[in-house]
Amino acid sequence: MTRRRWFAFALACTVPAFVNAQEVKVHAFADARLVDAPSDESFIDGGPGRTRYGGDAHGARFGEAGIVATAQLTPSVFALADVQVQRTDHNDWQVPEAYVRYRPMSLSAWRLALKGGVYFLPISLENDGIGWTSPWTITPSALNSWVGEEIRGIGADLREEWRGESGTATFGGGLVRHNDVAGRVLAKRGWSLSDVTIGLGGKLPEPSADGEHESYSPFSSIGGRTGWYADAGWKSPQGFELRALRYDNRADPSAFHVYDGDERIFAWRTRFWSLGSQLETGPVTWIAQGMDGDTEICPPGGCFRMRYQSGFLLAGWNRGAWRPTLRYETFRTWPDGERGHALTAALNWRPLDWLRLTAEWLHVDATRAERTDFGLGPRERGNQVQLLARLLY
Repeated sequence: MTRRRWFAFALACTVPAFVNAQEVKVHAFADARLVDAPSDESFIDGGPGRTRYGGDAHGARFGEAGIVATAQLTPSVFALADVQVQRTDHNDWQVPEAYVRYRPMSLSAWRLALKGGVYFLPISLENDGIGWTSPWTITPSALNSWVGEEIRGIGADLREEWRGESGTATFGGGLVRHNDVAGRVLAKRGWSLSDVTIGLGGKLPEPSADGEHESYSPFSSIGGRTGWYADAGWKSPQGFELRALRYDNRADPSAFHVYDGDERIFAWRTRFWSLGSQLETGPVTWIAQGMDGDTEICPPGGCFRMRYQSGFLLAGWNRGAWRPTLRYETFRTWPDGERGHALTAALNWRPLDWLRLTAEWLHVDATRAERTDFGLGPRERGNQVQLLARLLY
């Protein structure tokens, strides 16, 4: 689909609800940063680096901006539209989310909800801020960085919620389309740590050793198959939450379409398990999450299957204006031999409701054989430092 058609699709999902809404709320955010980046060129600019900034970049940078509008059409019908501008190889206006949800009022312990449009799957326990940002760090974990880049529900979600005195249980799932390329970037680039979120209308850059800046739309339908996911969760009044999800895009790994004249982009059959938990222990919030999956492609000449895993543990202070956060994570893919870990330390300060200031240090230590294509050694070690000022409305 062209960018114009993507926007038309997103608007068709939400505009009718906003026109006749009983209540409309608009929230917005924008940020600027001071950056000191590793020497490796970032994948955003076609290099082998895993972080958003690279090539010894330093100084002021525009980060991102977005507008999130919600509308309550009736007591049972809710709509959301999220429009953002992200700086990748150029400024891309994108739609990360745009959906309509029907959730009828219920006087019993059970409550049903049906949602349709474009939405994030219930995977991340980190990114629950405005515009799918993280309130804990600037840069999400490698696991959720990939979710923000390639994994999206473009279809319908159905879930049942049970509310009891001991907690709330949810059971759900959905059917999705246009996610047939998911997994490509893990095979081409490996895991990254970046807060760039790709939406409808955006393109995802990938490394290119020949100097040509390559990018593609991660939300494409190739082969016409429908994928699915199923999830379950539990949340207690004491602040404990557990969430599990199974995803399968059911893509045909031998299917492809042609772009830019004669270039082929293949579908990737991608499946994974995601398991996450969150625990409140007084002033400290603990978040742990892991993912295990595989992706496969079958071009002429044979098939290639890659396994991938990633996991992290985060501890964040949840009280007061000053909120430090520490996160450790590991990631790997095989058989290509990628393996690494990262440590992130962040300090958030909210002196005002409309202002967030964050200092973040991110250290990456990883190995990937494909770095030799760029004339570099297989091991990457570097630090990215950011000072962020984010305005919130």
